[in-house]
Amino acid sequence: MHTVWKGAISFGLVHVPVKMFSATEDKDISMRYIHKTCITPLSYVRKCQTCEKEVEWEEISKGYEFEPGRFILFEKDELEEISGEANKEIKILDFVNLTDIDPVYFQKTYYLGPGDTGAGAYMLLLDSMRQTGKIGIAKVSIRSKSSLAAIRVIENCLAMETIFYPDEIRPISQVPNLPEKVTVNEREMEMAKMLINQLSTPFEPEKYKDEYRARLLDAIEHKVAGEEIQTAPQMQKTSVIDLMSALQASLNATKPSDGKITLGADASLTESITVEKKPAAKPRARKAKEPVT
Repeated sequence: MHTVWKGAISFGLVHVPVKMFSATEDKDISMRYIHKTCITPLSYVRKCQTCEKEVEWEEISKGYEFEPGRFILFEKDELEEISGEANKEIKILDFVNLTDIDPVYFQKTYYLGPGDTGAGAYMLLLDSMRQTGKIGIAKVSIRSKSSLAAIRVIENCLAMETIFYPDEIRPISQVPNLPEKVTVNEREMEMAKMLINQLSTPFEPEKYKDEYRARLLDAIEHKVAGEEIQTAPQMQKTSVIDLMSALQASLNATKPSDGKITLGADASLTESITVEKKPAAKPRARKAKEPVT
């Protein structure tokens, strides 16, 4: 793994040297913009509109537009000094329960390995957090950006999750058309809870696959082989059965092998929902026709 940051965790007067590594990687398939006429990749140039020339990185600063067309400039070392990044410290402020943090706050995960020294302090912090069941809320600055962070234990490793500040989370009140208090039909509620229970299972992340990436890789292979791509159409959505019938159909689709689950239907329910209707699959791909000579 590539080290992305070196520093230390501090809690109280304890100082734990660590190295930071990205815990996740982007598996998106990279594609470039191509000029269709000549099949040439397009490039993006950092060009100054005033000087009408390409600008090298060493000629670039960061600037804040405080009035239209007027900027104040900051150099890299100024931003590092303001952010506190120069001290290379992950300072734990409090210890809390992980369940106290809503997932909306989480941004990116990093693994924290022990530094070249201080392995004993690293294991002391790791084991004490594991035994108390607590996580640390810390402040850290990375790449001139200050962030809150959660320090926790993953297996036999410390991990850091950068998290948003509270004022970076948009309030729920901004979401339009949220329903007011609505009376829920008791039988619908009972069936919905049964459906949730039937679909409940321990979290096993390895069973979830990126189906889009798999289809795209398959299409790339066919195109490289000179084949035309024909994809089966997406499941067609058609409305309209009542909510009770949809719940009943869902329960039946996930029912145990010993038989059908029925709580009864309510003919007065007419709320429309969409259900998926699967069309017949078409051939995945076929060879391109040879040109006529």
